[in-house]
Amino acid sequence: MLRAPLLPGCGLAALLLALPAGAGGGVSITSYGHSALLINGGGSSVLVNPFKAVACAAGLPEPRVRADVALASSRLRDEGAPVATARLLADPGSYRVAGLRLEGLAVPHDRVEGRRFGSAVIWRWSQGGLEFAHLGGVAGALKPEDKVLLGRPDVLILGVGGGAKVYDGAEAAAVVRELRPRVVIPVQYLRGDKAPKDCDQRGIKPFLEALGPVTVKRPGATLSLAGPLPEGPVVQLLR
Repeated sequence: MLRAPLLPGCGLAALLLALPAGAGGGVSITSYGHSALLINGGGSSVLVNPFKAVACAAGLPEPRVRADVALASSRLRDEGAPVATARLLADPGSYRVAGLRLEGLAVPHDRVEGRRFGSAVIWRWSQGGLEFAHLGGVAGALKPEDKVLLGRPDVLILGVGGGAKVYDGAEAAAVVRELRPRVVIPVQYLRGDKAPKDCDQRGIKPFLEALGPVTVKRPGATLSLAGPLPEGPVVQLLR
């Protein structure tokens, strides 16, 4: 499908405000580990960050699934590998796919203005009556205009494990306080005691400690969500 054009005389902020809520009914979210999630709902399916089993994703089964669209933080093999049957989007812009309007915004992938890993993409879309923001692989600080464009998401997918190209626990907790999502799904963190070779990420504990007293749930590998959601934030730790 063609990339959606901007409306004449309409800036990106106005376009984002005009995005439809999409079909309601909620969504189901399935985790494939690392930062890969498959989101089904509203008549569409979205896969985020399909990966090759390298670096911090070493040893995991690759998400070779079928979806309408795959949204990648970057084209690095552990964040945006073409392993799924889906239209892979890894560049910023405005898109229309399978009845969804998707907005990708460029931010530095690292903490040195992109000089090491270039730019990453953060994503915003509506699905199943819920507003999503995907910051699954980024370490650069959000600009004020980024926060305005992201708005207040119902569901925030957020990398928390630290390392060279992912928010650490304190940085991720600060993003949660700024965006005030109702549900937070942490991704890109070390699960288990031993890191794979070439993996510089840590576990979930620093993020939870930095976030302070919030509700934490462990639903397993699949989560079902439907609006209206409570104020939150509720942290959903998918397996």
